[in-house]
Amino acid sequence: MKRSLSGIQPSGVLHIGNYFGAIKQFIDNQASYEGMYFVADYHSLTSSPNPQDLRDNSYNIVLDYLALGLDPAKSTIFLQSDVPEHAELYWILSTLTPVALMERGHSYKDKIEKGISANMGLLS
Repeated sequence: MKRSLSGIQPSGVLHIGNYFGAIKQFIDNQASYEGMYFVADYHSLTSSPNPQDLRDNSYNIVLDYLALGLDPAKSTIFLQSDVPEHAELYWILSTLTPVALMERGHSYKDKIEKGISANMGLLS
């Protein structure tokens, strides 16, 4: 069976764009993919969120995944921060990846264009 891995940052309340852009595909593909869907709480730290908002938004994203039809019997749902190997792999890959390559990333360029101050986490 094919695998699918994707995550959503808990930067706010989910909206219709999250549904049509990602979650609908998660649900539609449950029969044909081994799905692993996460709340990208570590990744959201690049924007310095309020800790309570981060916790609340993370919890609510999981509830929304379930309410919209993501079946935990068919898919794995987890917090990025609950998997320490993710941070370890990030560190290993960061030692091998040129900064110039990361600066070409769409998310990085979008935030820079919006005037958001760059930090090292933003490059990943």
